[in-house]
Amino acid sequence: MEEILAYCGIVCTECPAYPATQAGDDEHLGHVAQEWSNEDLKLEPADLLCDGCLPGATRYAVFCSECGARLCALARGLPNCAHCEDFGCEKLRTTFEMVPDAKVRLDRIRDSL
Repeated sequence: MEEILAYCGIVCTECPAYPATQAGDDEHLGHVAQEWSNEDLKLEPADLLCDGCLPGATRYAVFCSECGARLCALARGLPNCAHCEDFGCEKLRTTFEMVPDAKVRLDRIRDSL
C-alpha cells in the first residue's frame, strides 16, 4: 500500500481506520471505534470511514473531516503543512501533542524545501 501523508503529518495508511475502510472491514472499524471512544465521545464505525487525507477523497474520519490544518492547507493549495509560511500554527498543536511523529515528518520535509 502506497503511503498517504496527511496535511498535518500523520501517515493515513498507518492509521487503523484507513486500511479497515479500504478493506470494507466493518468489524475492525467497530473495534477501533470502541478503542477510540471515551465518556465524552462515543464513536461508531461510520465515524471512522476514511479514504485518506488527499484532495478528492470523499470520506474522512470524523477527526479529519473537521481538521483545521487540512481545511487550511486545502484552501492554500499546499501539499502539506510543511510548505506553509505559518508552519507550526495553532491548528497543528493538538495533532503534534497526540502524534509527535507527525511534527518530525513535517520538520524533515520542511528542512528539505
